[in-house]
Amino acid sequence: MHKSFPAPVFDANLSAAGDFGDLPDWDLTDLYTAPDAPELKRDMDWLEAACLSFAEDYERKLAGLDAKGLLDCVLRYEKIDIISGRIMSFAGLRYYQNTTDGERAQFLGNCQEKITNFTTPLVFYTLELNRLEDDHLNRLMNENEDLFRFKPVFDRLRAMKPFQLSDELEKFLHDQSTVGAAAWNRLFDETMAGLEFEVEGEAHNLESTLNFLTEQERATREAAARELASVFGQNVKLFARVHNTLSKEKEIEDRWRGMPTPQTGRHLANHVEPEVVEALRNAVVNAYPRLSHRYYDLKRKWLGLDILEVWDRNAPLPMEDKRVVSWDEAKDTVLGAYSGFSPRMAEIAEPFFTKGWIDAGVKPGKAPGAFAHPTVVDVHPYVMLNYLGKPRDVMTLAHELGHGVHQVLAAGQGELLSATPLTLAETASVFGEMLTFRKLLDDTKDDAQRKVLLAGKVEDMINTVVRQIAFYDFECKLHEARRHGELTPEDINALWMSVQGESLGPAFNFMEGYETFWSYIPHFVHSPFYVYAYAFGDGLVNALYAVYEEGDPGFQEKYFDMLRAGGSKHHKELLAPFGLDASDPKFWDKGLGMISGFIDQLEAMEG
Repeated sequence: MHKSFPAPVFDANLSAAGDFGDLPDWDLTDLYTAPDAPELKRDMDWLEAACLSFAEDYERKLAGLDAKGLLDCVLRYEKIDIISGRIMSFAGLRYYQNTTDGERAQFLGNCQEKITNFTTPLVFYTLELNRLEDDHLNRLMNENEDLFRFKPVFDRLRAMKPFQLSDELEKFLHDQSTVGAAAWNRLFDETMAGLEFEVEGEAHNLESTLNFLTEQERATREAAARELASVFGQNVKLFARVHNTLSKEKEIEDRWRGMPTPQTGRHLANHVEPEVVEALRNAVVNAYPRLSHRYYDLKRKWLGLDILEVWDRNAPLPMEDKRVVSWDEAKDTVLGAYSGFSPRMAEIAEPFFTKGWIDAGVKPGKAPGAFAHPTVVDVHPYVMLNYLGKPRDVMTLAHELGHGVHQVLAAGQGELLSATPLTLAETASVFGEMLTFRKLLDDTKDDAQRKVLLAGKVEDMINTVVRQIAFYDFECKLHEARRHGELTPEDINALWMSVQGESLGPAFNFMEGYETFWSYIPHFVHSPFYVYAYAFGDGLVNALYAVYEEGDPGFQEKYFDMLRAGGSKHHKELLAPFGLDASDPKFWDKGLGMISGFIDQLEAMEG
């Protein structure tokens, strides 16, 4: 019901903060002034009463409402969404500023618990809406223009209508989820968090051990990879049990709902047709030889190796610059790139820097990684970074600010229509990153640094497109195989290896133990088939950027219109003004052609 809080996106390179200039902190007073602020207590009390009165006024009565009555119902639901989202945003953002502070963790937990309890009486709303006849709902919407505006919301809810069970079964599934998927998810998380890895005589957690795979020293990378393999191997039976149970539970629920494939639920949630995802998947797999295979062969030469080992995949390049980028330089670079595209884009981004909407520094207890959280439509987004002055941190700033600009523009749609589906949510962020990358590339006259910039961009794209589609193929194979019976750890290992060689190519040797590396990917456990959305977002932006480069007239205004639409339009409708269609396989080739073009430039630099 209420806005869920984003899990931070973990960045692989965190260390002690250096002197990067004056790094901004969040000012959360636009949400609430303090945890004990009277306004927060007032909103919490209002929310409890509003949920009870909503259920009292509407439960078992939706079918009898006229157009004005249904509009009032939707607007009351939206107001509840705004207030609960505001409270959870405040509690969540405070917590991420210092996750080791017991008071902040307790405050977040208490808010979550109260709001979950308050909103439980609203479960009927979706179920009853979906029981309305199509003709009846269409007639009401045609009678009232303000109600018709919510058609995309109804369409999204009703996409699940054919797969909806009885009210009793839906409530049963809701209640027992805490001892079903949620319990296995928690077991996975707690096990992963508790694993210890010994690298070069010191104990590390998973995050810092994975971090070693990007170290300049090759022996350190190898030691980390072998230790990961060893620890995963010791725990592989448990992880196989988690995957067996979750995929079987999913198969049972999908069967009861009548879902035709294991992927159907994800496609419905993303508002994307199965054939569009299939076109994306096929285009990427067909492009493996001209993308990842070709790039890693270049990287092999740069590193002076006959064959790459898995611990070389994310190795820094020998000619990489160690220069530290100050915060002011990063800000000027990103705002300059945004302004070069459109002064309006830089104007929207400016307040993030001046009004306390960014928390940039690395601080004790602060969550790792980076994210942009939209809060609610009557406040503004907040961006979190862990800025360490690396060129990649400048790209992260451009990425998260892109999300922020998108969220500011989409807020005009209102709370229920502002959120974009996962497949489109990365559009503005990846586009902002691309604008900044192009500016950095244009401003760099040194050939070695141009090569590093290009190679870094290609690696990011391969990790986003090739690696995620290989993950998607692994999941498809896993869920299909589980339908035919229990899988041993060796069965799952074999499925993992069947996609690794194909996607990464002949430049690689796969060490013994690498076959268990499927076990640490959290998306497989938490959000089955989520991973293709990364590739979808990257491919879409690459195709969009190609249109921009071709000098499409009025591109900027069409682009802002697309961002302003939020979740109110389908991807077909949003892409049509640019002459693009994601269901056309050639659309994905256009996006993949951009990655291929960058690799062409890198090959040309080799002379």
